[in-house]
Amino acid sequence: MSHRPPVPSGRVTSAKIVIAGGFGVGKTTLVGSVSEITPLTTEAIMTSAGVGVDDTRQVPGKTTTTVAMDFGRISIDRDLILYLFGTPGQTRFWFMWDELVRGAIGAVVLVDTRRLADCFAAIDFFEHRRLPYLVAINCFDGMQYHDPQDVRDALAISRDVPVVPCDARNRESTKHVLISLVEYVLTMRRSRAVAPA
Repeated sequence: MSHRPPVPSGRVTSAKIVIAGGFGVGKTTLVGSVSEITPLTTEAIMTSAGVGVDDTRQVPGKTTTTVAMDFGRISIDRDLILYLFGTPGQTRFWFMWDELVRGAIGAVVLVDTRRLADCFAAIDFFEHRRLPYLVAINCFDGMQYHDPQDVRDALAISRDVPVVPCDARNRESTKHVLISLVEYVLTMRRSRAVAPA
């Protein structure tokens, strides 16, 4: 008698989510904290060639950087698998973003409130492509220094875009961010479906 793996009760759906944000904001950490597989990372040692190009003043301990993407996977429940693609943060790697977002249902823009300006380009990118996104405030040291509404105002984003606190090192916190994004995307799709033509 052969042993077959259990078959999920419904159809398994998979979705692609992009994790974006500025240099050193915690994208690789976020993907690694929640991925149920060993994440694929393309971290490279930062060299003297990056001096004057990569601003490491706010992240003095940073010695590596993503040069292509991070990849991870998480099963939200039996019927939904999310594939996570973390973007490189530096502007010189942005030529890859169009390929990374192809087929994505939405994006997480991870922000460091000490360097909010670093996430403007990611927000502009997703708004221009009309890709749903949410803003996740990375709470470094476990502390939330700014109210989500203050961050929304500073970023000048629509009141419909979710702004949520997050600890990129914490699996449950990161999972909550991803679930919030999926719920937001589903809400947007439902509202478009019932909108008059």
